[in-house]
Amino acid sequence: MTAVFLLDVPENQPIVAVAAEADTVTVDRVGSYFKVSAPGPIVIDRRATGCRHAVWYSSLAGLLDAKITQWDKDALRLEER
Repeated sequence: MTAVFLLDVPENQPIVAVAAEADTVTVDRVGSYFKVSAPGPIVIDRRATGCRHAVWYSSLAGLLDAKITQWDKDALRLEER
C-alpha cells in the first residue's frame, strides 16, 4: 500500500481531487490531513491540479510505505517502498 499525507487546506484540495479520480486511489481523513492511498503507484499530474509551483512543491506532509520516484513540474509519482 502506497500512501501520502497532505494538510487539509484549500490550496491542497485540487491535488487530492485529481488523485481521487484514479480508480485505485482512496482518500481518507486523518485528523487535519488527507490520506491518499493506493495498492500500487500513485500518479498525480500537476497541470490537471492547476497548482502553481510553490503550492505543488510544498504540498506533501508525509509518506507511508512510499517513495517518491518523480516530483517535478509535470507530475508526482509515488511507488511502494
